[in-house]
Amino acid sequence: MAGIRLALCQINPTVGDIGGNAGKVLAGIAAARKAGAELVVFPEMVLSGYPPEDLLIKPDFVAACMERAREIARESRGLTAVFGCPWLEGDLQNAAVVAHDGVVAGIVAKRYLPNYGVFDENRYFAAGRGSAVFDRDGFVFGVSVCEDIWYPGGPPAEQAHGGGARLLINISASPYHRGKGAARERMLATRASDNGAFVAYANMVGGQDELVFDGHSVVFGPDGTLLARGRQFAEDMVLCELDPGLPTRRRLLDPRCRKWEPQLEACPDHVALAPVAGCTRAALAPASVAPLLDDVEEVYRALVLGTGDYVRKSGFPGVAIGLSGGIDSSLTAVIAADALGPENVLGVAMPTRFSSDDSLEDAQALAEALGIEFHVVAIEEVFKAFLGALSPLFGDRPFDVSEENLQPRIRGTLLMALSNKFGRLVLTTGNKSEVGVGYSTLYGDTAGGYAVIKDVPKTLVYALSRWRNAQAGRDLIPERVLVKPPTAELRPNQKDSDSLPEYDDLDPVLAAYVEQGLSPSAMVASGMDPAVVDRVTRLVDRNEYKRRQSPPGPKITTRAFGKDWRLPIVNRYAPPRGGD
Repeated sequence: MAGIRLALCQINPTVGDIGGNAGKVLAGIAAARKAGAELVVFPEMVLSGYPPEDLLIKPDFVAACMERAREIARESRGLTAVFGCPWLEGDLQNAAVVAHDGVVAGIVAKRYLPNYGVFDENRYFAAGRGSAVFDRDGFVFGVSVCEDIWYPGGPPAEQAHGGGARLLINISASPYHRGKGAARERMLATRASDNGAFVAYANMVGGQDELVFDGHSVVFGPDGTLLARGRQFAEDMVLCELDPGLPTRRRLLDPRCRKWEPQLEACPDHVALAPVAGCTRAALAPASVAPLLDDVEEVYRALVLGTGDYVRKSGFPGVAIGLSGGIDSSLTAVIAADALGPENVLGVAMPTRFSSDDSLEDAQALAEALGIEFHVVAIEEVFKAFLGALSPLFGDRPFDVSEENLQPRIRGTLLMALSNKFGRLVLTTGNKSEVGVGYSTLYGDTAGGYAVIKDVPKTLVYALSRWRNAQAGRDLIPERVLVKPPTAELRPNQKDSDSLPEYDDLDPVLAAYVEQGLSPSAMVASGMDPAVVDRVTRLVDRNEYKRRQSPPGPKITTRAFGKDWRLPIVNRYAPPRGGD
């Protein structure tokens, strides 16, 4: 039996753009055919985009997806194509469509529906039953959808051990978080070696609201060896020729494959695919293994992709950012310039009496280094007008957070005015450390449409900034910004540490509480400073009302504020704090 020539097309769909997404699939089929592939695979829910959420409740939306799927099947002449689509046959299912030589040869429904973290699939889909294998000229392959391959048993094991599949195809829309790609590779390598079969994993790429999909499609051999890898955070086509005899030899020679007998829930259906008439075997390019990005670059590329896709897919011509001369707004501007091009970024400095000359100079230096449009709009007179209007009510009460917060609210108003006048989306600049503890001003620095670094802890903000400067070979972000103490500059000589623990102390507590779900008492027992733990966790608990009103931003940690974090705003639960 000749080798099977495989293409994985990791493409960037847009939720709801059924025609545009179908066009990308058709272009991928044409490119795979030209490259010499005979089996081409696309991501989960590629026709609808993922997640389509309540669009799935609209019957016309589902019907349009299915009609496009049938059109794509008609264009599959001469090869086999596997792609994701919502499919309604009695129940609505998250399905893989198997198209072969111009017809729909099979529909495979997702069995394990994730309903945790950012996922709500039980809201929309019925779980599939059973599984199937497809026989193409004696080469048997199985198809599963995303979550179905994350467990040792289930559809892939059934297809390999109960259906004789030599290749296990998994179509996926697996959202990114920091470090997930490496863990996912380990899992897929294990599935390949445990089942003695090739594993081909096609993942989506692109940004959708809070989610970023990293691509990173892979092919593993039956012994768990990595054969091919697609690029991270970019569209790509992964080509690989598979030796059909390798799984058989693996199963015969490796006692672990012979001894492992998974408990199979079902015996797969067997679907014979008709021979492809007049199929010619063009030369296939050698498989390639794209290098993995390092930890910090991986996060940076996720932020760039998520920001760029949110702005472009939403139809905005560009963005506006308030530049304070601080580290957060500087990093946000650099990401925006990389994501959209500097010509589409507007930076505005809005100083008051408390803004230092250094900060204004640093904001201008950043703008010049990036090549973005930059303006200074002094707001001191506006601030005075606000103070004057409020003076009869404030009386002789001392200057406090009320006057401090007037300044970011004025800035937010002016940025939104620029958004209205020029159609630019306002990017907010708060980081996860600030968002977590409520160190932000409602309707001030939270005013905007997208929060680029809302899931980036402050300590990581510095690491990303230094990495980007190193990549540029020059200081895009001025060195002075990187070394001066963080400050909101809303009162004389203000520093963040006046109101918060040092970020080196705050960030580990925030990660333990939010991302790991540890209680305050457990953190104290692990050796964390009790005073810092108590202070930070109380701030997190009391500021849900602020977070609920903040704009979306790209998820890069295991648990982000947003879909991952669903606490009631009115909430009197007090977790055990050790000393209570």
